[in-house]
Amino acid sequence: MNHNVLTFLRELKENNNRPWFQQHKADYDAARSEVERLVNTILPVMARWDPALRFAQTKDCMFRIYRDVRFSKDKSPYKLNMGAWMTPAGRKSSGPGYYIHFQPGESFLTAGVYMPDPDTLKKIRLEVYYNPKEFRKILEDKKLRKFCDGLQEVEMVKLPPRDFPRDFEEMDLLRHKHYLVTYPLEDEQINSDGFEKLVLDFFGVTLPFIQFLRRALEP
Repeated sequence: MNHNVLTFLRELKENNNRPWFQQHKADYDAARSEVERLVNTILPVMARWDPALRFAQTKDCMFRIYRDVRFSKDKSPYKLNMGAWMTPAGRKSSGPGYYIHFQPGESFLTAGVYMPDPDTLKKIRLEVYYNPKEFRKILEDKKLRKFCDGLQEVEMVKLPPRDFPRDFEEMDLLRHKHYLVTYPLEDEQINSDGFEKLVLDFFGVTLPFIQFLRRALEP
């Protein structure tokens, strides 16, 4: 990666309006091309060890920068980040996937399931409930631990989920609303020569986690 992506996003944060964006459309195109180039490069490599991605297309994984402001008090027209959600069905999939997020000072890599609907969330919790040792072993794998300390603890329920025994010893694994493992990125890492390898290394070690979640959602 070069400096186009974060540089453009920093400037956009200070100038989040249509006239400025139109004047700097070429800068946006250059930044988006950098992200597209990265995704184009890593998808075929990822498909070697995760065949589910073999038909994934970069254009389907990339998110638009334009915000939907119809029901928002914030009428800023553009997102302050760029990213790609890499799944067999692209960005519209709610199933397990790999995500890369670019935002100055707030970039990250993550894998798993984000904002699952109630039925999906219950299926994942059931799989964890019946296989807690297997799930814990995946989360405690040394290779994964180099990047993160287990599940990302965001939006956890305070009480035990309904329909599960309150005395379940691994209740901490069931209280999550999202099932994600996340690696925060420094801006310097994104602009380094080894960034592509870093991305592939992280996503590679998350494969057992992804496979567990996919199994939970099988018919």
